[in-house]
Amino acid sequence: MLNTLAVQLAALISLLALALFIWVSLKVASARGKYGIKAPAISGHPDFERIMRVQVNTLEQLVPFLMGLWLCVLFLRPALIADALGALWLVGRLWFALGYYSAANRRGPGFTIALLATLALMVGALVGIILSF
Repeated sequence: MLNTLAVQLAALISLLALALFIWVSLKVASARGKYGIKAPAISGHPDFERIMRVQVNTLEQLVPFLMGLWLCVLFLRPALIADALGALWLVGRLWFALGYYSAANRRGPGFTIALLATLALMVGALVGIILSF
């Protein structure tokens, strides 16, 4: 039986992840103006390139995260584990973004937290799927 609270929390976490992506995308738009980088260029000032990398990397990580979150919520018990990992991913991605915005060498801890959360979601989903047979 599906845990309604777990599904509601996963939906909220998904929306927050999308809001995070919109925020980092808006940072790119702002940086284009600040550093005079006209589309479709994606290189120029090093500060712009760091801001752009945050957006691209967040997009790259969003698909496996969302798939892992929802599969884990649907198949792993207790499903709230998926929500906790999803919240951890959000913290990690925010830490990654803020760290990378300040200096490239400060992106590591947030990236690692978010990546480990995604991997845990994928493993949890796999375990849940196997146990559901």
